Amino acid sequence: MDPVAEPKYQIRALHTESTVTVYQAYAPEIGLPAAREGRFPGVWQRDRMTWIKPSFLWMMYRCGWGAKERQETVLAVEISREGFEWALKHACLSHYEHGLHADRDTWKRQLKRAPARVQWDPERDLHLQPLAHRSLQLGLAGGAARLYADEWTVSITDITSLAHTIHAHVQDGELDAARQLLPRERPYPVTEGVLTHLTASGQ
Repeated sequence: MDPVAEPKYQIRALHTESTVTVYQAYAPEIGLPAAREGRFPGVWQRDRMTWIKPSFLWMMYRCGWGAKERQETVLAVEISREGFEWALKHACLSHYEHGLHADRDTWKRQLKRAPARVQWDPERDLHLQPLAHRSLQLGLAGGAARLYADEWTVSITDITSLAHTIHAHVQDGELDAARQLLPRERPYPVTEGVLTHLTASGQ
């Protein structure tokens, strides 16, 4: 599909009937045991905001293909769709949007109470350049972060080598080969109205 034709606000993800895959990158002391055990270790701070990203290429932009300090281990985290959709329903947009929120103070109160928050950042191409459509970033705070780590997570896979391989193809100008290795992200089917409170001016 022509990227220009993509809806500006749409969740695209690798998903099954029961799970959705999101990406994170960590220092090896967290990422490696998480992948080995299939769950986040005790040192993973469950009381802090954690951001999960359904877009592989946006994760590559964020972690520099796994080269940035303390982001050297790239994880694909398969979580339950039930948990993912609960977070979306209870999330607040991370910035004030006139016409979507009653006023700035109301938005601030909603943001403070919400267990999750959403921001939409430009999706990225294989060169990690911004595209016209947006990619979902889902932030989980407090109780939602604990649910993510201890209840929603189905599997954790270390995909650092995949990230490095795709990056090498891109560097060599082998874009078709790189594209063939990308996770097959498709539009994620959300119930009508689920994203209304999470898109600018209800778009």
